[in-house]
Amino acid sequence: QVQLVESGGGSVQAGESLRLSCAISGSRFSINAWVWYRQAPGMQRELVAGILEGGGTNYISSVKGRFTISRGNAKSQVYLQMNNLKPENTTLYYCNFYYEKFNCEVHKNDGWGQGTQVSVSL
Repeated sequence: QVQLVESGGGSVQAGESLRLSCAISGSRFSINAWVWYRQAPGMQRELVAGILEGGGTNYISSVKGRFTISRGNAKSQVYLQMNNLKPENTTLYYCNFYYEKFNCEVHKNDGWGQGTQVSVSL
């Protein structure tokens, strides 16, 4: 059973920083990409940042330059450093991953963790 455990969220003032952590366990296949999503009330879950096996990264434009996704020394860990937080960043953040099966097909992991709440006030 795959487990995704997000942590590191909290309540901060605008301009402050948080570092989100994600612990992945139970994957039987090689992970090819790690991602962070966010989901605000009444809105779709949205991809915020991703990091590929080769180290390449992508971000939505609204967080570029402020957020940094990184992997830990173990492939079971992924982080999201969030600097200069803004009130509009207030929401739940979720991690997930893509993996490669033995037939070389890439799939997104099904299911989600509980997320970690980020609240930013002025």
